[in-house]
Amino acid sequence: MEQSRLELSRLYARFAFGPKPGEFVQALKDGFSATANNLIDITTRSGNDVTIPTPNINNVGPRPSPSNATATKAFNTLVKTQNDDLVLWWLDRMALTQNPFLERMTWFWHGHWATSIEKVNFALPMYNQYQTLRANALGNFRDMALQMFRDGALQIWLDGTDNIKGAPNENLSREFMELFTVGVNNYTEDDVKSLAKAFTGFQVDRASGGLTFNQGRHSTDPLTFFGVKISSDATEAINLLTSRDDNVYFITTRLWYRFISSSIEMDNKYGIQEAFKSRDISSAMRTLIMNGALSAPGYSMVRQPVEWFIAICRAFSLQPSKLIPRTMPLSYLSKLAQIPFSPPNVGGWPTDEAWLSSASAQFRIAFASALAKQVDFKPLAAISPEKRIPFIKDLLGIYNFSNRSFTAITNAKDDLPQFFTLVVCAPEFVVNA
Repeated sequence: MEQSRLELSRLYARFAFGPKPGEFVQALKDGFSATANNLIDITTRSGNDVTIPTPNINNVGPRPSPSNATATKAFNTLVKTQNDDLVLWWLDRMALTQNPFLERMTWFWHGHWATSIEKVNFALPMYNQYQTLRANALGNFRDMALQMFRDGALQIWLDGTDNIKGAPNENLSREFMELFTVGVNNYTEDDVKSLAKAFTGFQVDRASGGLTFNQGRHSTDPLTFFGVKISSDATEAINLLTSRDDNVYFITTRLWYRFISSSIEMDNKYGIQEAFKSRDISSAMRTLIMNGALSAPGYSMVRQPVEWFIAICRAFSLQPSKLIPRTMPLSYLSKLAQIPFSPPNVGGWPTDEAWLSSASAQFRIAFASALAKQVDFKPLAAISPEKRIPFIKDLLGIYNFSNRSFTAITNAKDDLPQFFTLVVCAPEFVVNA
């Protein structure tokens, strides 16, 4: 039972944001294999998913002239409203979905193809990127790479529109190799220059994210890329990149680093690289989940702030956009330095120890205390005080509490807001065993 509890705690925390009420208890009865298979099978779960109405995100058009102060103020208000609505919409989807594995994978790829609305400015291109990531989250990585190259938000973020014949901008080509496909030190400066030429000629409408190709801005000279003669064509270059062995190793290590351990190197005995040879993301993830890594000792992971918040929402049936005030989640997540659609740089968000500073701990406590004022404690109050700790462990999918945490939580079991705050801020919840 202890081993099953560890595996299930890791399964829910890392691949599903966290259990909804009753799910963890049922999973303990069903066992790890049946629960994991059910979670992974997104096709049977998508049909009955909760529908979150899409916010009114549209093309806001060109920015008004600075001389028109009234129009500029209205435009800026509309842009900010759409941007905030977009973030809250995604948080709602994470919190309410019946298909958490798909949403969790979309969140992972958002961190991988890290693009920030802070530079893109407009919600519509970021919404379109979300849809591309979700559609490809468990598909073929080569297809994903091709579609992400044509993503307007990514092109804006990495200066693709400045990449023209005769004066190529190498930002997108460099990051496309280093951070997205093959990894650092697996390409040369000549490869960067060649890929930049293959990527020339694309332009983006900033407000909509619509991508067009301008042949007059495109370099047509044949290229040598990784020692291979190719035409100056983005698709041909990306196909070559994603066919390399470097690509297999790089992507599988990224999966390992973000889902299993960021401090212990990937163990080849679990067969993840073999499962990804066809570039099938779903196959790699199934292997990652089912081949024993979740039962191995030592593979703890710190929940990122968004994952921590969403786990609380799922367990206590909170809808982020319905909290009061509506922007409360955005304010606290900003203090915790993680808001969807706003990664700090093209490398995405950090992991593990980066989220365990004393400042982060204080912000988590403040956030949890604010949430405690809006949690419905009736289900918890109906549980006798001596059974509240086992109940909330199962509710949140916590593996176990240390003696120190157990004592602190026990002393607060009659004060439900304090009990809640201590539990969700306990090291055993913040850090998944």
